[in-house]
Amino acid sequence: MAPYHIRKYQESDRKWVVGLLSRGMAEHTPATFRRLLKLPGTLILLLGGPLALLLASGSWLLALMFSLSLLPALWFLAKKPWTEYVDKTLRTDMSDITKSYLSERGSCFWVAESEEKVVGTVGALPVDDPTLREKRLQLFHLSVDSEHRGQGIAKALVRTVLQFARDQGYSEVVLNTSNIQLSAMALYQSMGFKKTGQSLCCVWDRLVALHTVHFIYRLPSAQAGSL
Repeated sequence: MAPYHIRKYQESDRKWVVGLLSRGMAEHTPATFRRLLKLPGTLILLLGGPLALLLASGSWLLALMFSLSLLPALWFLAKKPWTEYVDKTLRTDMSDITKSYLSERGSCFWVAESEEKVVGTVGALPVDDPTLREKRLQLFHLSVDSEHRGQGIAKALVRTVLQFARDQGYSEVVLNTSNIQLSAMALYQSMGFKKTGQSLCCVWDRLVALHTVHFIYRLPSAQAGSL
């Protein structure tokens, strides 16, 4: 197990960070595809479509071609929310990580480095909502390279964000993940995050029943010391 250390992001890290983001999101396509196949509407389409064609045309070949063409279309549909997320992220906060995360005192972006390679990332930005009574920080882009999981890197990155929030005077840390990311949800809950609800964000999410799950961690103001 190679050692790692966590430090602030540098511009020379960008290719590693973007690669981690893209690969990490792509990993969720198979699970989304399996979920999509189990949806009632998909089952009706997979079973009823070929049968309807067979009854209408009398052609087994046509029914088979329909089935074979449907599976790639469903795979594309399962992949689309994740590619859309990456594209949107690279157009917004990750288009200039230094500007987005390191130009203000209350935000930051960290990487976990091992053997001169970036193997993990996490960012944090203040929540800009004047209606909130508490000062809130949002955790973004927690990701660990698949070959370096099981070493506690994800937990260390989350602890880094929580300690930063405490040091900066935040009362709460929030984050969003998805119902597909079961290991991520288990990690957050094991560290004291509480689920506050879920939502559907866009048309692609609705088509594949991909819910955004919301979590919160409340920092006791009286508690001192490191996490």
